[in-house]
Amino acid sequence: MSFAFRPRTPLLSALICTAIVVGGCSKTEAPPKAGGPMPVTVIEMQPRSVPNAIEIVAQTEGAKETEVRARVGGILMKQLYQEGNPVKAGQPLFQIDRAPYEIALAEAKARADQTEREVNRLKKLVDIQGISRKEYDDAISANELAQAALRQAQLNLSWTTVTAPVDGITGRAVRSVGNLVTVGSDSLLTSVYQNDPMWVRFSISVNEAARLPGSRLTPEVVTGVELVLPDGTVYPAKGKLNFLASTIDPTLGTRQLRAEFRNLEGRLLPGQFVRIRLLAGEREGVFLVPQSAIIQSEQGNLVMTADAENKVAPRPVKTGEWFGKDWIVLDGLKPGDRVVIDNLMKLKPGAPLDPHPPAAPAAPAAPAGKPEGMSSMSGMSGMTATTRTHE
Repeated sequence: MSFAFRPRTPLLSALICTAIVVGGCSKTEAPPKAGGPMPVTVIEMQPRSVPNAIEIVAQTEGAKETEVRARVGGILMKQLYQEGNPVKAGQPLFQIDRAPYEIALAEAKARADQTEREVNRLKKLVDIQGISRKEYDDAISANELAQAALRQAQLNLSWTTVTAPVDGITGRAVRSVGNLVTVGSDSLLTSVYQNDPMWVRFSISVNEAARLPGSRLTPEVVTGVELVLPDGTVYPAKGKLNFLASTIDPTLGTRQLRAEFRNLEGRLLPGQFVRIRLLAGEREGVFLVPQSAIIQSEQGNLVMTADAENKVAPRPVKTGEWFGKDWIVLDGLKPGDRVVIDNLMKLKPGAPLDPHPPAAPAAPAAPAGKPEGMSSMSGMSGMTATTRTHE
């Protein structure tokens, strides 16, 4: 039994014929000839001026990291702050049992009042030589000791309320309510971190310092300090050096430094790992090469260039640090050199090249709902949808 194909609509017949014609007209491109020039993208080198900078791993720390310790012993009765919240200097943080110190203060006050009355009584007698001068002097000394004991008792009572020594952010409470607090090595209760300004500690090696102007690090050489956050963005506030060690660590061969940054929004936290960028003026006459175009070998770094005959010419280069997505090349290139930036694994010295400059950035897409033009394929899609509806 045979079946004949009959289009259900004239429109479907037209689509099928159009597809056959288009398929017959398409041609497959011929593969490139073996051994022919390799198409590559090249960029022409021109000298540039870039900031002379060194990036170093660093760690943040509060400008003041103050331990909060108990000055008197006793049972910890209350915790008066929320851990991790900002506090002001003098704000109560803990309360130690006051009762023993209130009793001690009352005893000291009674003793001080007694010695003071005794001095006043003996003063009248010494004036009429009713007692010896030594008895009167001993009474004065006893009164002074009693007054000092009273002052100490007042201080001890006031110290039962442990306050924040500085403005900052509170840390975790080391002791819990109900614990016995003693004076000495076991007196730590918490810490307060002053994070505005924020300090950043780092160290620089002798080799890194040699890349600076004059091959040495001095406060006059550093023209700026930037902070690079873990996500790669540059912290908006500029910093300044506030400490530069005068000696080199003999074990590590490094020199300790510290920078200071404002931290008004609390974006920086103590203990955070960041990168410090030391700026030291401008570096003139260098070349910027994409990082992917630098080939690292045992003999050193090199790039592939296209010579005057459009052939592969390897070129040893001396590289510096990274600058964005590029590598700073200090030596080995000259103005007008064409550096190959792709297909590097397929290149051999002396092989022919078909160089072309980098493609221009693609134009932005047209806004949705407002196409610039209707392609033939788009038209066919619409027609196909209509045909299916008729089916």
